[in-house]
Amino acid sequence: MLLVTGGAGFIGSNIVAGLNEAGRSDIVVNDVLGSEGKWRNLAKRQLTDIVPPAELFGWLKDRKLDAVIHLGAISETTATDGDLVFETNFRLSRRLLEWCTLHGTPFIYASSAATYGEGTEGFVDDNAPAALRRLRPMNLYGWSKSLFDLEVIDRLTRGELLPPQWVGLKFFNVFGPNEYHKGAMASVLSKVFDEAKAGKPVRLFKSHREGVLDGDQRRDFIYVDDVVAVVRWLLDTPRVSGIFNVGTGHARSFRDMIESMFAAMGRAPNIEYVDMPLSIRNSYQYFTQADMTNLRRAGYNAGFTRLEEAVTQYIKGYLDAPDRYR
Repeated sequence: MLLVTGGAGFIGSNIVAGLNEAGRSDIVVNDVLGSEGKWRNLAKRQLTDIVPPAELFGWLKDRKLDAVIHLGAISETTATDGDLVFETNFRLSRRLLEWCTLHGTPFIYASSAATYGEGTEGFVDDNAPAALRRLRPMNLYGWSKSLFDLEVIDRLTRGELLPPQWVGLKFFNVFGPNEYHKGAMASVLSKVFDEAKAGKPVRLFKSHREGVLDGDQRRDFIYVDDVVAVVRWLLDTPRVSGIFNVGTGHARSFRDMIESMFAAMGRAPNIEYVDMPLSIRNSYQYFTQADMTNLRRAGYNAGFTRLEEAVTQYIKGYLDAPDRYR
């Protein structure tokens, strides 16, 4: 049996789908479905149970699991409730780590590229304690993830027991089906598609940095199918532990993404550039790109979907289809 926390969310529901496709239906999801249709992310899936967060540790008592995939978190980069974020993203994660250690259960958890902050230290997934301590996340969410990465690595450094497999995944800019409930945190592509289809222009930010063209701010966009493939590989490769970047290793611009969208729709690009709000102008990231050396060195040799192909798959298979859910 597998436990997927946050399993009704974006990445979580896609992982559940991937596990179903691999023949696993003995999956328990730990999440809150709410009343805004998040259940649709799981409507096509086969599950054993859905356990509310408040009941999780009672449910875990005397339980035997093949692995815990821990994705549940407050993931909004704009979150401001420090106590809630710390309790949810750090203390809950620590309790699950300790449970997996005690019960000898593999533990795969979501870290984040947000731990790198502005990227002044680069985007190398160096697991050394000193390297992790040099990182300066720019928001509460990134700080909570960075703090938990340090907790795991400090335990390793002190020679304390850890689960037989422990893996932290620093997800970069993931996009794909089932992200619709995320609101402002959804990908730009998801947010602008309907208006673009209706003939309205897509608005992208102007650049306010010398040497960077309007719309040429770059991210390491990774299609969610590739994230699922990494997680499935880890489940099949229990010898691998560590904290790893999960991106493509190739930064692409927002303009590239939107031009790919118009190409998939068979239309000429219709883009307008607008001033970036002053409130975010001084803290806006202009570039992220995952260094994928460590995951490759660990043995992962599958390719990553090229941006143009991923955008086309997303649009034709989901965004422009009668049923947008995976």
